[in-house]
Amino acid sequence: MDPLYDALPPDDAEQVQRFSRLMYESREHRRTVLEAFGANSPEALLARIKAAEVAEHPAYEHYLAARILGDTHEIARTEVARILQEVNAR
Repeated sequence: MDPLYDALPPDDAEQVQRFSRLMYESREHRRTVLEAFGANSPEALLARIKAAEVAEHPAYEHYLAARILGDTHEIARTEVARILQEVNAR
């Protein structure tokens, strides 16, 4: 395990490490999905779909995937913050 987690209790360190990995993977996959359509955000991709700059199919599915990946990233961040707050309160 990365030395960054040495100050945390083992169970908490494991959880933080898993959520950190999820944060990284969801962020990178979201970026990859959006780049495939020349967009830097789900909103930008949706705008390109509405303007008929890209084909609705499969772009809309990619838009939904980017939204889900963004939500997953935020949930993981929230969980890391919650765990660290609990550890600091002990």
